Amino acid sequence: MSEKKESSITSLISAFARAYHVEHDEPLIFNDFLARKLITSEEFTAIGENMIRGIDFFHPDADDQFGGDLDQVLKWITQVQLSPITLARSAYSEQVMLQEASLGVKQMIVLGAGMDTFALRHPEMEDELHVFEVDLPSAQQLKKERLRKAELVIPRNLQFVSMDFTREMIHTDSLSSLFRNVKTLFTLLGVSYYLPKEDLCRLIHHAFAPLPAGSSIVFDYADEHLFQEKGKFNRVENMVKMAATGGEPMLSCFTYEEMEHLLEQAGLLIYEHLSPEEVQERYFSQRTDDLSAFETVHFIHAVKQ
Repeated sequence: MSEKKESSITSLISAFARAYHVEHDEPLIFNDFLARKLITSEEFTAIGENMIRGIDFFHPDADDQFGGDLDQVLKWITQVQLSPITLARSAYSEQVMLQEASLGVKQMIVLGAGMDTFALRHPEMEDELHVFEVDLPSAQQLKKERLRKAELVIPRNLQFVSMDFTREMIHTDSLSSLFRNVKTLFTLLGVSYYLPKEDLCRLIHHAFAPLPAGSSIVFDYADEHLFQEKGKFNRVENMVKMAATGGEPMLSCFTYEEMEHLLEQAGLLIYEHLSPEEVQERYFSQRTDDLSAFETVHFIHAVKQ
């Protein structure tokens, strides 16, 4: 699969998960009310149909449970497999972003932004906060096309930076010439799994080297049980298998101590850490549907000292 196609599919599926949640789930974990505007009706239908066609992989007894009700099949796949990580990490990241903005952060850098809508959903921050979305040129071209079709105006405080940050930022300190040397928050969602550990370490080191104390990063990572844990309805095992089949295998998982050491090497300390159990308690505890925190996935907010 080409880099362009892979990037586009990943960003569209994530946007689908957020849009489906707004339209079909209650109560909301994360209200991305603009996600649906960035997906065409044809894509929305096609992604849903592809999920439904894969039901035997996700749930071998689906015929008995759902009796051919395709809406229920899609809801089950979305709630069990597709949405939990995306919704919870988006909600956590947004909480940190709003918290840091209130504490005086002037610059946010969204690494692997895809179809992120933070700047669009928070026009009240247009004069206070500079948001950089960093992603592959193909992903940003797609995003701009969708914004144009949806007649959504790009805010003055939003700037697109086209680059493969997993290569350029790992091997150079290219950030120093692109962004201001001010207190900054990075978000790095859905990326750590796919990078070798040494590359993640270099990425964080290069990102923070030119930045002042108080700058921070929010990201998700998999713990040391990633490749042994099957999870509810084998969903962790399924996630690992799907990533490998899609040509982008998951490479890295960490003990808490490993992650703590990695961050310390870049001059950062963990400010907040959410285990899967804590993610469940914070975002899923009162639910009566099939949404629940993904086993093995943790969230971290780390701050430069």
